[in-house]
Amino acid sequence: MEEAMRATAPGTALRRALDMIIAGHLGALICVGDVAHVLASGNDGFPLNISFTANRLFELSKMDGAIVIDKDLTQILRANFHLNPDPSLPTSETGMRHRTAARVSILTDAMVISVSERRQVVNVYLDGRSFEIRTVQELMGMVNQLLVTLQSTRQALDRNLLRLSTLELDNYVTLADVSNIFSYLEVLMTAAEELDDLIVQLGSEGRTIAMQREQLVGDMDEEYTLMIRDYAHDSSEENAKRVRKAFHNVDASLLHQPKRVGRMLGYNDITEDSVMAPLGLRTLNRVSVVREGMADKIVDEYGSLQELMDDIEDNPERLDDIGVKNPSILADSLYRMWGRKG
Repeated sequence: MEEAMRATAPGTALRRALDMIIAGHLGALICVGDVAHVLASGNDGFPLNISFTANRLFELSKMDGAIVIDKDLTQILRANFHLNPDPSLPTSETGMRHRTAARVSILTDAMVISVSERRQVVNVYLDGRSFEIRTVQELMGMVNQLLVTLQSTRQALDRNLLRLSTLELDNYVTLADVSNIFSYLEVLMTAAEELDDLIVQLGSEGRTIAMQREQLVGDMDEEYTLMIRDYAHDSSEENAKRVRKAFHNVDASLLHQPKRVGRMLGYNDITEDSVMAPLGLRTLNRVSVVREGMADKIVDEYGSLQELMDDIEDNPERLDDIGVKNPSILADSLYRMWGRKG
């Protein structure tokens, strides 16, 4: 489906042709790829075997019947081709072109595009599923709403994560604090995921949006996973993936219920005021002297962030033993996060 979105995105020759067909108040039925099975599902038409261009596709759409194009969008093979898919194949479409397109997409592996002459709507079908091609103006309206959501959520998230770091080092994080941040993270990542789909649909028009998305989301994807590993009963990466999937699939309102979040993290007997002891993976990964993979070794050695803080000043050699270079810099960095001097 994503490949189909890219193939029909603004800036592509196929999208230029579709825009011309819409502007000309024409209809069209276009099959791209799986040529052998497409040709087997119909008959007649004019063999062409000419190079594909947007202008040629537009001109050929003035004829009845389907236009057959190769998978790589380099050759127009047939025009005025009469498709006869099995009428018993299920479809919820109502228009003749859309019904035919849906059925041909079930019969073949082709991308089938239907342009409604009356409604001026373009639908792309793959394996019986479809999406409607929206105008750049429609897509940008949706993009702007998501950018506002991302910006406001990221600002709130940054404030809460800064507060969380202090609470972690004070050893007074509650389940309510944790669940609040998970709800923000899920909103941020869901909005980013929706924006990714729109960026694909925008094609060449989406480059600036992609840069804005990167600025707003940044490393929050990794932060999300580390947060789960810090607080879940099972701190493995595999479990973190399962928990993230559960958070994503659950109704958003349930992430505002600390006890529900606690159960999803693997705890059955804690309340919103229960104190949570983080492993410290998120905090340690923010320290420059902690190399990749070293945070896990530190956590394995100490068991929790608080154990590390209790021991780091009196016994820095312990960090040397597990391979941490410049343990004094690590200690100073953690104390600066804490707002205190070591």
